[in-house]
Amino acid sequence: MRRQREATLGKRVAIIGAGVSGLASIRSCLEEGLEPTCFEKSDDIGGLWKFLDHAEEGRASIYQSVFTNSSKEMMCFPDFPYPDDFPNFMHNRKLQEYIVLFARKKNLLRYIKFKTLVCSVRKHSNFSTTGQWVITSEEDGKQESAIFDAVMVCSGHHVYPNLPKESFPGLKLFKGKYFHSRDYKEPGTFKGKRVLVIGLGNSGCDIATEISRTAEKVIISSRSGSWVMSRVWDDGYPWDMLFITRFETFLKNTLPTAISDWWYMKQMNSRFKHENYGLMPLNGTLRKEPVFNDELPACILCGTVSIKPNVKEFTETSAIFEDGTMFKAIDCVIFATGYSYAYPFLDESIIKSRKNEVTLFKGIFPPLLEKSTMAVIGLVQSLGAAIPTTDLQARWAVQVIKGTCTLPSVEDMMRDIDEKMGKKLKWFGKSETIQTDYITYMDELANFIGAKPNILWLFLTDPKLALEVFFGPCCPYQFRLVGPGKWPGARDAILTQWDRTLKPMTTRVVGGPRKPSLFFHCLKLLAIPVLFIAILLVLI
Repeated sequence: MRRQREATLGKRVAIIGAGVSGLASIRSCLEEGLEPTCFEKSDDIGGLWKFLDHAEEGRASIYQSVFTNSSKEMMCFPDFPYPDDFPNFMHNRKLQEYIVLFARKKNLLRYIKFKTLVCSVRKHSNFSTTGQWVITSEEDGKQESAIFDAVMVCSGHHVYPNLPKESFPGLKLFKGKYFHSRDYKEPGTFKGKRVLVIGLGNSGCDIATEISRTAEKVIISSRSGSWVMSRVWDDGYPWDMLFITRFETFLKNTLPTAISDWWYMKQMNSRFKHENYGLMPLNGTLRKEPVFNDELPACILCGTVSIKPNVKEFTETSAIFEDGTMFKAIDCVIFATGYSYAYPFLDESIIKSRKNEVTLFKGIFPPLLEKSTMAVIGLVQSLGAAIPTTDLQARWAVQVIKGTCTLPSVEDMMRDIDEKMGKKLKWFGKSETIQTDYITYMDELANFIGAKPNILWLFLTDPKLALEVFFGPCCPYQFRLVGPGKWPGARDAILTQWDRTLKPMTTRVVGGPRKPSLFFHCLKLLAIPVLFIAILLVLI
């Protein structure tokens, strides 16, 4: 054991990007005795969450009013809760404050080379035996190359905008202004304008509702519709603390498909009937990532935003939709059409090893490399938050790089990729190939490193904690209860998570804060499928 520790000590790991994925990777390397060097193109950490008043080439970009869609107890680093007084859903500025606090507390900044661009990542000539990589970087116009024992790619997937001009006949004739949503920053310039937003995702809905307060007319064009959820869920609690639970996942995965689909659609329609608002997805049973917007239904009710189908074609001043209707005298078109995955510093065949699709084992490891010394962190997406996901990905990746965990054979990895892709297509649809089920995925990763909580054992040894772990929110702290990186404060953090949730809300005291009753909430969840089964039995 001592020899193995000496052999791994000092392994040099290159980390590309200093957003939350990069910070998680630096910390994981340090926890396991590896030597990280993080290359960051900009002059600060935070990645996507570092707001700038202009979009920069090669960097993620957000608009000024962005708030988180995950609540603070569900999106923290698993051993670093947010301060008690932080709001549950944070403005990007507040989240950036937390990211800086974390980096300073864990002493991560010293391992980051700022204003340094990674130009290329290529295999060393002896890669097949050493697994080493040659990193060429540029700082102040000067390039230099260095050899690293492993690479962790943490540059995100919100960098390269997807603007499918070829899908919109007549766009070249359009005389108004058009641009991708990554270039949107604030609503002031749209006062009195007629604006078409293409895309019914989070960015498209945020931008449309924001500019509708002063614009003359705003229309959202959607190809396939979306479920729209509110951050405020049952009884006013944060949506994810009631929705993302092990008990919910257990029911979803064990109930018959017909009942699970019916129940899912009922949950999605609990706030309002989507078909009445023109929002209903074409395939409502798909678990495609929903949109989080608290204003959109009200905007539709008030007539400040309208929903239309896909654009059939553009004219010089108008858009003709597939239903034959027309939006005339358009001043601006905003394409909220997502992003493409690209790693310009890397040979594409490493990540996209077949059919031009991203092919990664568990969304992390390129399966065809002779040595498992490259990991992509933060490329998957789910209903769960990015920070705990990247933390767990990085912990496992570092164990593989260090040699304490080994990957299956290439054949087994490719078989797993095929099986997972089949399930993803069934659950999420063709356009969501990097989406995954949060709890199932997290448990899978945690199992590799011995960090998955044993629920049955907890019920025998610590029933109070077990109830919170199984029926309560599947919070990040659960993945630091056991295993490498175990955090002594994890149990207390789980048992006090509702205290931190309620504290910033109770600024006017009108009685004691009321935590949700797990027992009654679970009874309510069970009642719906049980009632449905009873009705089916009667009809049969």
